[in-house]
Amino acid sequence: MPLHPALVAASEYGELFLTIVERTGVGLVLLNPQLRIQQTNAAFLEHCGQPRFDLHGFDFPELLHPSVRQYMRRQFDRLLTGRSNRFVEHLAALWATRTAFTGALTGMAVPSEAGPLKTIVVLVSPDKAEDDERRVLISPNKILSEINAKILEGVATGVPTVQLAARLYLSRQGIEYHVSNMLRQFKVPNRAALVSKAYSMGLFGVGSWPPKVLPEYVRR
Repeated sequence: MPLHPALVAASEYGELFLTIVERTGVGLVLLNPQLRIQQTNAAFLEHCGQPRFDLHGFDFPELLHPSVRQYMRRQFDRLLTGRSNRFVEHLAALWATRTAFTGALTGMAVPSEAGPLKTIVVLVSPDKAEDDERRVLISPNKILSEINAKILEGVATGVPTVQLAARLYLSRQGIEYHVSNMLRQFKVPNRAALVSKAYSMGLFGVGSWPPKVLPEYVRR
């Protein structure tokens, strides 16, 4: 559904929004208080990789990468409950129709004349990557066994090898074997790099401790 200029212009930020839409190509989305998409501009649909894809009524957080989905729901909840009227996140990863990218996501609450929140305006500005290597985030894929996921969580938390082995009923050599396999799988030289790459790929949820591999990446 194309964005109707009158809806945006009617808000206190209307002139700013229209300028952004017309001059920069930033994606713009209007959400209702249930976080359902009401309208979008053409740039946002192009970011999603399918200009003709109808997103009207879609739950916006479901378009976000699983690693940031719950964290971003909490950010939207702050807008809905009046604890803030604006947020800017540079970690949000959007995907839709098999396209994934990272970039800045800005959310702003627009109240109605009566006072309660009427609309949330979302601006999406993708990072400008020179090549695919800079876009490390991956779509959900069962790339880890259940035991490797648990070992990766332990390594990320800093659990000593002996303690991790006892927790998972493995020998120390067994832990080292699985870690070595993951170092080769992720093409990294050591444990610190393994954890860093797992975070950069979106295997862990953002804003949670202890780290937990998202179920979308685990073979059951």
